[in-house]
Amino acid sequence: MIHSLFLINSSGDIFLEKHWKSVVSRSVCDYFFEAQERASEAENVPPVIPTPHHYLLSVYRHKIFFVAVIQTEVPPLFVIEFLHRVVDTFQDYFGVCSEVVIKDNVVVVYEVLEEMLDNGFPLATESNILKELIKPPTILRTVVNTITGSTNVGEQLPTGQLSVVPWRRTGVKYTNNEAYFDVIEEIDAIIEKSGSTVTAEIQGVIDACVKLTGMPDLTLSFMNPRLLDDVSFHPCVRFKRWESERILSFIPPDGNFRLLSYHVSAQNLVAIPVYVKHNISFRDSSSLGRFEITVGPKQTMGKTVEGVMVTSQMPKGVLNMTLTPSQGTHTFDPVTKMLTWDVGKINPQKLPSLKGTMSLQAGASKPDENPTINLQFKIQQLAISGLKVNRLDMYGEKYKPFKGIKYMTKAGKFQVRT
Repeated sequence: MIHSLFLINSSGDIFLEKHWKSVVSRSVCDYFFEAQERASEAENVPPVIPTPHHYLLSVYRHKIFFVAVIQTEVPPLFVIEFLHRVVDTFQDYFGVCSEVVIKDNVVVVYEVLEEMLDNGFPLATESNILKELIKPPTILRTVVNTITGSTNVGEQLPTGQLSVVPWRRTGVKYTNNEAYFDVIEEIDAIIEKSGSTVTAEIQGVIDACVKLTGMPDLTLSFMNPRLLDDVSFHPCVRFKRWESERILSFIPPDGNFRLLSYHVSAQNLVAIPVYVKHNISFRDSSSLGRFEITVGPKQTMGKTVEGVMVTSQMPKGVLNMTLTPSQGTHTFDPVTKMLTWDVGKINPQKLPSLKGTMSLQAGASKPDENPTINLQFKIQQLAISGLKVNRLDMYGEKYKPFKGIKYMTKAGKFQVRT
């Protein structure tokens, strides 16, 4: 299965390696570095790289490459999913997953990796099981370990590890019983110059924070479950029930977890929540160009669009820009030619606009194409696909929990052509 794991930073340095079966030389990563040089951006490095004797499978998160070395044929998604689980576990343990934090907690990192894989095969990948096996680092625990020479390894095998529900420990007790669910949707879209949609799709997740006493059995139903396409579940979900009734039935893990992720790709189902009016023109004879953009909301069900950020990579011929925003602040970097406009909230009564002129190189020909505009935004209490939770019920326990559902839509790769 998985022989070795290498962690590589954005500078190309291997700052951590872990071997399970046999030690694989670092030189195997040379094939990865070659692929990295050929890729224009870090995200474009191929996730699977074949070499004469190994396969290198990698994920790129938090400016770190997690590279697994495989010697035999395996389902690639199996390894990639495991690597994502490693990153999520580090984030859960240390708050953030960065090179500095991993180096500071290197002993805990090795202990966790030793439990997550057994002889190259995944063993304990559930966060709350791992936290019983390897205690998360705290300042007090670190001081005690330094003085006494003890480790973070737990003394007892977790109760859930050998049960039929390995994701949940037994004997969980809370004074406040609560279950919160966040429906978060990310919209990727390319909008044509005319305003028509070239492509649009939604990536959605339902993240849960469940703190319930005992062994509760939950069911979650939706108003319109047929919207969901390409669904991926947490292992706790009973798949047969979803297939027959389109209801999520599960015994939840304790604490934070991702219940499911889904995809909405049907063009007619994807509403575009913002529009951009633009007038960007370069004249052949003049060294000045005109720049004018206005951002406004549409199909937001009356919800406020906030956290709006507009960026645009201007052509090389643009020397400087003299712009006046109606709200927010803007910057233009004359070296990288990157224009950034931090808009903030959109007030539908007074739409934000950015107007002004561009100084172009004298004598240079007019740019071949207009720049594209990239948008970032957030809309609270709205799932843009129209997905709505109908009800959440609990069985198996007598108490009444406090329940809450929150919706949010944000921009993924949202691009407007001009």
